[in-house]
Amino acid sequence: MNNPTVTRIDLIRHGEPVGGKRYRGQIDDPLSEKGWAQMRTAVADHHPWDAIVSSSLSRCRLFAEELAACYRLPVMNDPRFMEIGFGEWEGRTAAELLKHDPDALHRFWSDPLNNTPPGAERLADFESRVIEAWGELLKNYQGQHVLLVGHAGMIRMIIRHVLDMPLERMFRLQVALAGISRIEVVGEAENALPQLVFHGGQL
Repeated sequence: MNNPTVTRIDLIRHGEPVGGKRYRGQIDDPLSEKGWAQMRTAVADHHPWDAIVSSSLSRCRLFAEELAACYRLPVMNDPRFMEIGFGEWEGRTAAELLKHDPDALHRFWSDPLNNTPPGAERLADFESRVIEAWGELLKNYQGQHVLLVGHAGMIRMIIRHVLDMPLERMFRLQVALAGISRIEVVGEAENALPQLVFHGGQL
């Protein structure tokens, strides 16, 4: 009996962007010097991957391209892996939002389906684009080991999907800057079994 096909995906969140901690969403801020250091430290001299896939935003893409060039790996940027759009919250800190509306963040985190920030991307739409891209990634890189460079929301959405968590609970997952998670998919097509191997661990 043949061994089942194993597709291994390592997900890494970008490091600190220029401007520090804020609801950045789809604002295209690059990595700060500290952010570059966080990413390079997280990966160190590991390069077990067959390919790299990245969000098209620069805080992910530029590191992915540097790593790919260093180890001569193919790299692809996919805008569907971009962070969720936060609408009017983009560029603002939690303190700024709380000053305007002390309950806004609590409402969003506790029930994100019904408390979308003004002008923001709907959670269901975010789910559709990320999971569509995830499905294509698994199909296109079947049996390979891939590094996916992305965002906290994107990684939460994929892990939520793999674990079959309710959509409204995805924000209960914490994703650290430059944090790494691994998902393995054993088997093919409708018989595939996805597993979260580790979350926030080390290579």
